[in-house]
Amino acid sequence: MSALLEPLPSADDSGVPTARRSRGPISLVPPALQIHPVPAAPSPFPPRPDLTGREIEVLLCWIRHDSKTAVAKTLFLSLGTVNTHLTRIRAKYTSVGRPAPTKAGLVARALQDGLVDISEL
Repeated sequence: MSALLEPLPSADDSGVPTARRSRGPISLVPPALQIHPVPAAPSPFPPRPDLTGREIEVLLCWIRHDSKTAVAKTLFLSLGTVNTHLTRIRAKYTSVGRPAPTKAGLVARALQDGLVDISEL
């Protein structure tokens, strides 16, 4: 009976019997029937840049006016500040892979992102 209480022989000096070592989870499901995670499908929506509230305000005002000077007067900004906002807006769209180098391009992006409705143009 003392032989039943003795530890099983070990393949190395770790003290853990070879027969009891864990080799990871045991699955009773054959590999062909196991469910493997599927990578997520890419979003159907293009990434939106993180525009500030003021950048959105300048963009929408510029869409509705004929000139940057009119935007500057309407929003009580200098022409340089309006240009800076528009430069940053374009850079943010470019950084998410949606360049908008022209006013028409920015109008298209604003429509796509729901910032403006076609009826407002």
